Amino acid sequence: MTDIAKYDAANRYRPRIRPGYVLMWTLLLIGGLVMITPILFMFATSLKPASQVYDLRLIPQDPTLSNYIKVLTSTGFGRWFFNSLMIATLVTLSNVFFDSLVGYTLAKFRFRGRRFIFLAILSTLMIPTEMLVIPWYLMSANFGWLDTYWGIMFPGMMTGFGTFLMRQFFEGVPDDFMEAARIDGMNEFVIWWRIAMPLVAPALSALAIFTFLGNWTAFFWPLIVTTSSELYTLPVGLSSFAVEAQIQWELIMTGAAIATIPTLLVFLIFQRFIVRGVMLAGVKG
Repeated sequence: MTDIAKYDAANRYRPRIRPGYVLMWTLLLIGGLVMITPILFMFATSLKPASQVYDLRLIPQDPTLSNYIKVLTSTGFGRWFFNSLMIATLVTLSNVFFDSLVGYTLAKFRFRGRRFIFLAILSTLMIPTEMLVIPWYLMSANFGWLDTYWGIMFPGMMTGFGTFLMRQFFEGVPDDFMEAARIDGMNEFVIWWRIAMPLVAPALSALAIFTFLGNWTAFFWPLIVTTSSELYTLPVGLSSFAVEAQIQWELIMTGAAIATIPTLLVFLIFQRFIVRGVMLAGVKG
């Protein structure tokens, strides 16, 4: 074997590192560190005693859980956490059910006015939330929904984005599956539930995750529609607690950490579903 052949055999499968890739990954690493540093500082501060709050080290010198115990026992964080968890879960289930049902109807049934209804639903995405707050509030006041769980939940029980997303995915489901199920004697609801829904699982998981996180962090509408602290969601309760705590930054950071932990867990556990759902949504769109 010649020297040239030996060189080619030794370097054939050696990966080539391009300078552009190195620069890109370096910039991504730096950007990731910049974005995650405030979160790490928040958790570090929540573990510090009051005397070390202004110590900028990310690793506390004397870590303690007393801040968490104080926040959870002497404030309403337990109730606010329950309120946010219940509201976000119920709204997510409602979105998954109604958005997928309407999306399936618009995708698989041919009836007069179908396109107009779809465009009308899409048009709701162009209206800023701030413009809808007054009609929502007046509706809540007329029906007696102010300062109630239902008053907090009803604006998000069904969304135009979720309907659009599910309709796009159901468009890609072959009609032959539904026709075969109809021949077997299944009704339309069973076909939707047992045949179509499993085929759009990535879209359902993405919709559920985004809806849950959106309602978990919702602040503006729950702040307007609630007056009693027992009905506060976690963001609203954290805001009121920050006003009461004033300069007790270790307690404020502890409350923020408690509110952040569920979102981090959802992202870490369902990360692959989020990425897959977003990628498929881009392809379907």
